[in-house]
Amino acid sequence: MPNARISVIRDDITRLDVDAIVNAANESLLAGGGVCGAIHRAAGPELEAECRRIGHCPTGEARITAGYRLPARHVIHAVGPVWQGGQHGEPERLAACYRNSLVLAQQHGLASIAFPAISTGIFGYPLEAATAIAVTEARRWTEAQSKPERIVFCCFSDRDAAVYSAALAAGS
Repeated sequence: MPNARISVIRDDITRLDVDAIVNAANESLLAGGGVCGAIHRAAGPELEAECRRIGHCPTGEARITAGYRLPARHVIHAVGPVWQGGQHGEPERLAACYRNSLVLAQQHGLASIAFPAISTGIFGYPLEAATAIAVTEARRWTEAQSKPERIVFCCFSDRDAAVYSAALAAGS
């Protein structure tokens, strides 16, 4: 069943005008590759300075910062698991990333949040499995909570957008 509060777009997450974008972060919260590096570059050096002040974030958890030079007012840094075959708590820790990000968004009164495909880049999590977890967590959240009002899965590639759209349409 479609959920009007959850959508999929193909875009550059650093260009989205939402209350928060989620950074697929590493435990140090410092600039890395992929979406993490792109977010840090677009936000400017102030983001890096705030992340240094925060310090460490364990896998499965999330931290919130200002968005600085981004259109998004906040960045929620979620540390996804590195794929190790799926038998080392990866699914639970990935689900926790999404839940913890949504909790932060709710605690800060945010109406909209955009997620990338957490852990599917250099962390190697299989896209279809990660997408199923992301969509399931978003659905569970919207069934139980009113904020954020809008959850966007922002995909960088057509393939990723198609996988997310199919999962959302299928009821994953």
